[in-house]
Amino acid sequence: MRFCVKYRHCVALQSLVTQRSQFSWFVTSRLYSTQHKKNGQENSKSQHETRNIGIMAHIDAGKTTTTERMLYYSGFSKHLGDVDHGDTVMDYMVQERNRGITITSAAISFPWQQQRINLIDTPGHVDFTIEVERALRVLDGAVAVFDASKGVQAQSLTVWRQADRYNIPRIAFLNKMDKYGADFHFAVNTIKEKLHAKPLLLQLPLGQQQDFHGVADLVSMETVTWKPNDKSDDGSKFIRTAVDSSSDEDLHAMMVAAREDLIEQLGDADDKMAELVLQADGNYSTISQEEIHRSIRKVTLSQQAVPILCGSSLKNKGVQPLMDAISMYLPAPDDLTYEFMQYYGKELCALAFKIIHDKHRGALTFLRVYSGTLTAGAKIYNVNRDSMEPVTRLMIAYADDFKEVQSVSAGNIAVIMGLKQSVTGDTIVGSKSALEVAKRARRKHMKEEHLLDNTKKTKDGKHKQRHRNKHKHKQGEVDSDVPVLAGLDVPEPVFFCTIEAPSISQQKALDNALACLMREDPSLQVRLDEDTGQTILQGMGELHLDIICDRIKNEYGIDAELGPLQVSYRETITQSVRETMTLDRTIGGKHHHVTVDLEIEPSPDTGIPEHVVVSLDQPEQSYGSEMIEAIQTGVLSACTQGPLIGFPVMDMDIQLHNFTTAPGTSAAMVSACASQCLQKAMMSAGVRLLQPMMHLEITTDAERLHSVLGDLSRRRGHVQDVQNRLDSRVVIANTPLAAMMGYATALRTLTSGTAMCSLHLSHYEMMSADEQKKVVNKMTGL
Repeated sequence: MRFCVKYRHCVALQSLVTQRSQFSWFVTSRLYSTQHKKNGQENSKSQHETRNIGIMAHIDAGKTTTTERMLYYSGFSKHLGDVDHGDTVMDYMVQERNRGITITSAAISFPWQQQRINLIDTPGHVDFTIEVERALRVLDGAVAVFDASKGVQAQSLTVWRQADRYNIPRIAFLNKMDKYGADFHFAVNTIKEKLHAKPLLLQLPLGQQQDFHGVADLVSMETVTWKPNDKSDDGSKFIRTAVDSSSDEDLHAMMVAAREDLIEQLGDADDKMAELVLQADGNYSTISQEEIHRSIRKVTLSQQAVPILCGSSLKNKGVQPLMDAISMYLPAPDDLTYEFMQYYGKELCALAFKIIHDKHRGALTFLRVYSGTLTAGAKIYNVNRDSMEPVTRLMIAYADDFKEVQSVSAGNIAVIMGLKQSVTGDTIVGSKSALEVAKRARRKHMKEEHLLDNTKKTKDGKHKQRHRNKHKHKQGEVDSDVPVLAGLDVPEPVFFCTIEAPSISQQKALDNALACLMREDPSLQVRLDEDTGQTILQGMGELHLDIICDRIKNEYGIDAELGPLQVSYRETITQSVRETMTLDRTIGGKHHHVTVDLEIEPSPDTGIPEHVVVSLDQPEQSYGSEMIEAIQTGVLSACTQGPLIGFPVMDMDIQLHNFTTAPGTSAAMVSACASQCLQKAMMSAGVRLLQPMMHLEITTDAERLHSVLGDLSRRRGHVQDVQNRLDSRVVIANTPLAAMMGYATALRTLTSGTAMCSLHLSHYEMMSADEQKKVVNKMTGL
């Protein structure tokens, strides 16, 4: 039998995050429909008038500014929040306002056009990509914001792929049309070429850069204009003017041509629109606005195309049409169905997707309610923790403010105060009995679909099954027949450092602070170094760990000391080795005897960040499921610390050739024998270090390009491309993470503050022998 395992580095309290299993349901299992259910009309109507959306983009594209304008125009906020002034509603953390960036996703609800919009503003920095991940996990639609002068950037591509993973319909908003270098058609082309999306142009800009003053609406054939160069104007008033050949012949001709292109694109994706196109016989003016809106909505929900709008949020232009597009084109909760909902019916089913700690309220758990109703004062059952917890106070989030409510219906986002057991990724249901009913419904469905036997024999005679943890009460995992929602796919950390309390008396307070921060942030990991006794803090980047340290000092009052940042390497093998290990012990008068015979071989270039495959020559039934699980546990435990300098092992295939055990031998002994056997094999397998390689994108001017390229060469960077973008040059390169410490500051110094850069993890690459020797000597102190 062959087990395919996506191995993940085990650290203290990492069990707080529920991992995916093949029996978890993803929100990717969405079916969209423009027809709404007729039964349960009150609930259906309330869901139909709700939009759960996220704002996502590259850093500094204008997400938070766009959100602040939405709050102002909806009447929720009485002032236009400004990121530079530090008075925004959504960026409420001290660290966010000091740095002028979004660090944590913030949820808020506001009205627009007789609808309720639940919006989550997400960070654009790569260090906080987990915030985007868990926001998209529970949202129905998204607005992708792009800087019109730069188009698709590095993090734009990352968040777009995250939205693809969760099957999220999107609208694109080309922001900063007033900015120097803004180019509408350039930005649209980057969406088409880099994101492989089909853009639907719903608007054309009226002027560009400093002359931008409005948009041309291709659906209604109207111009929407704001007062140009009026700094006192808040953008709440605008003028819609019908365009015809008598008013502006050139603009009318351009809009007619663009509208015809739009209708033809819709006809290619929508059968009903195709019929209308044929009936129109070239006269597309006969096709009504209502039919165009219906068709745009249909192709948006089916993700065949992405509507494109434009504007300038900072200059208060173009935001209201964007809000209208959200209402018209993005899905309501009752526009979609989820596979798991057939098992729970009208019973409560919700997902805990975010936890924060409030100074006055304590732990606040954010939940997306998928079915049923969440009621204050009721008790809820946590499937992953097998525990009942009371809903003491139920609230709706307004950024850092909360309004208490008595109930939250399906399709909305709720906040519960005081949950002790629940963590990110947990499935919440109404009761244990409701879960049992769902389990029976699932078994019946699987029998009908012939899905009970998920073990299939591969061509080479080996047996393959995806590994899962079967311990219900361990590490937040559940039995395979329990219908739970999928947790988050948490990325592995690339930086680590030591953290120490200022005194022994504050060690307990520091441990508590770290536990709270880990519960909030699944991408933060903490472990204890067994050799030195030091606490190791692991994170996604320099900024991530800097923010954590700042929060420990300001929010918890602990002046913790951080050690120097270090790179989290990986280890792999280069040779095939077969090893046999026998463990023969008598403990407490009980005899334990086990023999494990396994072989390891390198499996390079898998494309998977953490990759270990365990294979068996015989079916699982030949060994027993308990013993097989013990072997898996031992093998994966050995992979957490490589034999070279103790980094996790990846890109390795492990084949179990033989396994014998005496009656009465405990699973713990089997696990220990497998772990020791693998460690012994790896010692002889030519272990090498893998270094994390970062995808780097630098935007600089032509005059400083030579200096930037020279600096990259000194940092062992591999330049892949240099692109022209108006007066700027965009350098795309892969560089070792170890050479990028403090690069943002160094780049600002090198270019007098004119250049910008962004980077994210690309892959792991084997180091040269000389480089590996230097790292080993540095890490071991030799």
